[in-house]
Amino acid sequence: MSSSTVVDAVGGTAGVLRLAHAWHERVMADEVVAHAFQGGFHPQHTERLAAYWGEAWGGPPTYSEAYGTESEVVRIHSGNGPHEEMDRRSIVCFERAMDDVGLMDPRLRRVLLEYFTWATTTTMAAYPTDAKAVPEGLHIPRWSWDGLLKGR
Repeated sequence: MSSSTVVDAVGGTAGVLRLAHAWHERVMADEVVAHAFQGGFHPQHTERLAAYWGEAWGGPPTYSEAYGTESEVVRIHSGNGPHEEMDRRSIVCFERAMDDVGLMDPRLRRVLLEYFTWATTTTMAAYPTDAKAVPEGLHIPRWSWDGLLKGR
């Protein structure tokens, strides 16, 4: 793959936004995953999600500069108990969203799916019992063609 970053290979900001929109459409149609949104969601959820993914995949720090911190993101996903079935279905929705937007390159798909699976089952699932346990000062994990970048 000739693109220098994962976000470049997805199609830059516009490509990430298309993927975020496709994923959101898929999860809202899934009877199990949609449960996570039953209390509502930010009106700019898709744009914020795209900014978060874009930053994680090597793009500009748009999320950190405009919307919030990793600690806040993890807190939103915490304190709801374990939800392995919801996580599994969310990951399937992500894989299908890649199909929806035409991301067919096997290497890119592998990297994106590894990221999404890792983020869903690791960082976003780290505090199932208490959102108040999430520490301050977390940084958005950065992901490259080789996986998680260490040393942030």
